[in-house]
Amino acid sequence: MTDHQHLGVTVVVRDYQGRVLLGRRKNSYHQGWWGMPGGRLEVGETLIDAARRELLEETGLSAEKLLYVGVVRDGQDGYDFIHFTFVCESYSGELTLREPEKCEGWEWIAPESVPEQTLRAHVAGLALAERHARDVVDLPKME
Repeated sequence: MTDHQHLGVTVVVRDYQGRVLLGRRKNSYHQGWWGMPGGRLEVGETLIDAARRELLEETGLSAEKLLYVGVVRDGQDGYDFIHFTFVCESYSGELTLREPEKCEGWEWIAPESVPEQTLRAHVAGLALAERHARDVVDLPKME
């Protein structure tokens, strides 16, 4: 029996300038590539709890508002890994590198400047977040 699932979460975090948070991976799948905060679900954990946990564990940021935007299937080394993508619409805390053994550092990067060596599933998650942002319409308040 395996001790982990092939299910994970990714969290799109933007700063007030619209830049996205990416970290350069270290000692993990696609070392040297860029990716968003995220990771595997723990057995019995809800998706939103996993997204909150991973964001806090990796960055020191506490998600105040998370929004689910979609799922991405990624073929990895002979199996499918399923990423559930969330957008962190607001957060508190100070950005810190909390897992230096797994990440070289976090950077805020403009969406149009996302490095070519960014994990495919994370690029797809960013596209889901962008599509969601375009589709959201604020309706006027009724008087």
